[in-house]
Amino acid sequence: MSLLLEAVGFFLSTVGWALLAVTLFNSYWRVSSVSGNVITTSTIFENLWQSCATDSTGVYNCWEFQSLLELPAYLQASRALMITALVLGFLAIVSSMVGLQCTKVGENNPDAKAKMAVVGGSLFILAGLCGMVTVSWYAFNITRDFFNPLFVGTKYEIGPALYLGWSASLLVIIGGCFLFSSCRTNSSQDNSYTYPYKAPKSGMPVANPSVSRPRRDSNASSNGQYGKNAYV
Repeated sequence: MSLLLEAVGFFLSTVGWALLAVTLFNSYWRVSSVSGNVITTSTIFENLWQSCATDSTGVYNCWEFQSLLELPAYLQASRALMITALVLGFLAIVSSMVGLQCTKVGENNPDAKAKMAVVGGSLFILAGLCGMVTVSWYAFNITRDFFNPLFVGTKYEIGPALYLGWSASLLVIIGGCFLFSSCRTNSSQDNSYTYPYKAPKSGMPVANPSVSRPRRDSNASSNGQYGKNAYV
């Protein structure tokens, strides 16, 4: 059972980590449509690195954010958290591959492999939390500006990249929990109670299997069981 949990947890976490990497470079973190006539209708979409605009003819232009210090604080923090999530996920993959029971690395030391699995699961959970905080914080700022009647800038809506980020973070967290719980299941099975052998007390006779006991022949004549006086 622990081997199955490890395999499922590692698979879910790895897939979630890959989806987090796709989310980071996805351009549709927030989307805004500026409606007008057919010629001037355009769509503006942004991510953590650049802003793009496309019109109804399919022509689009993108420009990267030039100055890091001019960016809002939540955008700078989102970049740092997403990069941290990817780095933690990579370290978790390496440590989990060492700690999996199906791998040959360190198979002579099961305790060390169990500890590496715990480290990998913990790193996966931290990576998922970093991704979840980033996506949720970014979505909070979008909804705050959208429903603020005093906001005079361009109002954006939640883009598809945020939904992908939520799903990816959830997969990473669930997979990390599976890895952590599989290690606990394995340790509980190894520490199962065994009843010690108790030697018999010295006062009680102990049968020696090496000494053979005489057996009576069931086919022997009953006359041989009596003495000579029985026939007088």
